[in-house]
Amino acid sequence: MPVSGCEPAGRAPFQAMILKIVILFLAAMALLAMVGKLRLPGRPPTARLRGKCPKCGRHRIGTGPCPCTSAPSRKNRS
Repeated sequence: MPVSGCEPAGRAPFQAMILKIVILFLAAMALLAMVGKLRLPGRPPTARLRGKCPKCGRHRIGTGPCPCTSAPSRKNRS
């Protein structure tokens, strides 16, 4: 007869398997981070900010100039 408060016998292996999966996933993520650091060691962490316009701060899409500097305002379209 089971003592009150004990878990069913079939649940403990499932929890151990989930714990192993989580630990393996975290180890794989750490390994990928280390490999990424080794491949790109000299890259500055602010390299992502180059896609913003220095004048208005808007994100630029593509390689062309920002719309704030290249074209006049077209707000009064009739």
